[in-house]
Amino acid sequence: MAKRRRVASVRPNESFKGRQFTVEVILWAVRWYLMFPISDRDLELMLQDRGVEIAHTTLFRWVQT
Repeated sequence: MAKRRRVASVRPNESFKGRQFTVEVILWAVRWYLMFPISDRDLELMLQDRGVEIAHTTLFRWVQT
């Protein structure tokens, strides 16, 4: 009998409660930071080019969390 794998799920109502930005923006920013050799300041500029005004310190806090 095959074992079922448990996959961690993110519940937007709990994990991202009280955040100013949408779940999609937070997850994309953290994913890009972790996947590519990019600084938080460069990521800030990339997001600004896409219309998302965010401080590099906020990005750093998201990655640390």
